[in-house]
Amino acid sequence: MGALKIIPADKANLDFLSLGGLVLRMDPGIVPFAFANNYEVHVSGGEYNVAANLARCFGKKTAIASAMVDYPLGERVEAAVREMKVQGIYKHFKYDGVRGPNIALVWSDRGQGVRPPVVFYNRANEAAALLKHGDFDFEKIFGEGVRWFHSGGIFSALSATTPELIIEAMKTARAHGAVVSFDLNYRAKLWAAANTGKKPSEVLGEIVRHADVILGNEEDLQMGLGLPGPDIHGVSKLDPASFLKTIEQVHAQWPNIKVVATTLRDVKSTNHHLWGAVLWIEGEHWLAPTMELDVYDRVGGGDGFAAGLVYGLLEGLAPEEALRMGWAHGALLTTYPGDTTMASLEQVKTLAQGGSARIQR
Repeated sequence: MGALKIIPADKANLDFLSLGGLVLRMDPGIVPFAFANNYEVHVSGGEYNVAANLARCFGKKTAIASAMVDYPLGERVEAAVREMKVQGIYKHFKYDGVRGPNIALVWSDRGQGVRPPVVFYNRANEAAALLKHGDFDFEKIFGEGVRWFHSGGIFSALSATTPELIIEAMKTARAHGAVVSFDLNYRAKLWAAANTGKKPSEVLGEIVRHADVILGNEEDLQMGLGLPGPDIHGVSKLDPASFLKTIEQVHAQWPNIKVVATTLRDVKSTNHHLWGAVLWIEGEHWLAPTMELDVYDRVGGGDGFAAGLVYGLLEGLAPEEALRMGWAHGALLTTYPGDTTMASLEQVKTLAQGGSARIQR
């Protein structure tokens, strides 16, 4: 990949490192929360999911730098991270027995048909929000070789100290030759409650000055970076034209950005989506085909796309091939319960190359 200089695999200890919060997602399935008595529990996190997908499906050596609370819920999270073959690099916090610090809870149902999914949070006294500059020895971590570093807008919104930590990691990553990516992941509820003392666009605008790759749809770019643009609700969700025009604004303001990518999703109902993707690399762009998705659980589809795309770029695939790997893996991820992958690399490659859902005998 000419736009990105990637450290060879044999020169690195890790293929991929994420920095972000780990959460427990409480999932009642299709039952509305007011009527739910039972929940599936999924270990998740916008930044973590990409590392988990890359390890489980794509066989990459990955790690997550995060906060860990020394209590039973922390043990549950640590076990799930190990099960996904992700190395945990933790700042540990002691639980006071009453108020925390806590592993955050994200409440997210699946919706059904005309009823959309509902998401809300309990991130009170969240351990990840307490993370600050100096909590990790990034010089040592990146000195041992990391090919790709990743963080995101969800972690950025947690406190005034998390953006400073992200920038510290990004600067160190760049100094050691790692590719740096950032998923804008704009979440209006999180930023409305954010205690950063700044507008989201100020926080995220400063962070992306240190990135090579950004992930995010048109709403992320407009709302997260404060960019003007057409009414995001008034244009086709599958037409990349206005998105590509917005990328021109991004590149003009942040010339360090070499790669921008996003999924294109038109939601016909909770369980029926039209799904595409677009990849922009230094003025050129590629489009994935439009696919009809029968969605089981949409949460994590964007992180699935990110993982497949990163895999393709790490492997040195042609841009269109890398895009299709992300597009295919993100699509497959919507067919599983939970936030992280259950796909095999062979399944992703087959779908990326135009495979169908015919029974495999």
